[in-house]
Amino acid sequence: MVFVLAVLAAVANAFATVLQRLGVEKAHPEGKQSRHLMASILKRPIWFVGLALTTGSFILQALALSFGNLSTVQPIMVTEIVFLAIILGTWFHHQMRWIDWAAVFGTAVGLAVFLALSYSKEGHGSPSKYDWMLLLIASIGAIVLGIVAAQRGPRSWRALSYGVSAAICFALTAAFIKTVANEWSHGVVYVFSHPAAYSVAVVGLIGLIISQHALDAGPVAASQAALLVVNPLSSIVMGIWLFKDHVHATGSRAIIEGLFLGLMFYSLLLLSQSPLISSTREAEKLSDRRTLPKVGADGSVA
Repeated sequence: MVFVLAVLAAVANAFATVLQRLGVEKAHPEGKQSRHLMASILKRPIWFVGLALTTGSFILQALALSFGNLSTVQPIMVTEIVFLAIILGTWFHHQMRWIDWAAVFGTAVGLAVFLALSYSKEGHGSPSKYDWMLLLIASIGAIVLGIVAAQRGPRSWRALSYGVSAAICFALTAAFIKTVANEWSHGVVYVFSHPAAYSVAVVGLIGLIISQHALDAGPVAASQAALLVVNPLSSIVMGIWLFKDHVHATGSRAIIEGLFLGLMFYSLLLLSQSPLISSTREAEKLSDRRTLPKVGADGSVA
């Protein structure tokens, strides 16, 4: 059940990414001033369709975290880019290269073996206030550092830096979701009196805004690479730190896990550099075909 819910969440997120990217790429604030980016994006109906799918993905992810643990669910969520490549290749009738298929296969094998060997047993569901305080200090510091670093440098560096900050935000959001999911047995009133319930909304919104800036700052491959690597690693660390997830990583097993985790990350990075992922501009040219609703100059869907 956990694996199915997490995979469905990844699929929904992949569709959301396509639509949100179309919305962002058509949003060109006057003077390219980043403070006007979100105002411009909010005028694009297609972006709201993507947002609806993002909401559906969030619900599926929350259900997965309610049944499983952070160290397992979040690594599965990065398979979003696998489905993204397949969706773009199918939707826009752009043929996938052999290396793209090899990367898809490598991601599937790497993730499957890693999860099979390291499958963690869930620890206690009540992180201490001291652990939360240390984690928040470390996470906020890393997020701010990434945003500051994104203010200067080449476009690829800026996209990468924003991507790192967004990845940590999303990992932290997942940790808050897991905390809320663990409190459902106490009733709805208790859940909504818990600070974590509101932290999900605040941190999730911050992550969403930062991710949109990452998409606008530079090559998608750069921001996706950061999200794909930093998000699952941060989530595994948070799962062990906060919830005391027991990840089997000792002796020769740890070496094998590391190799297959490396295979998964390498395959994901190859996918992030695929023409299917790195730009949708060529795909938009194909939108004149009747395989895709045509996106008008004002962002409306015909």
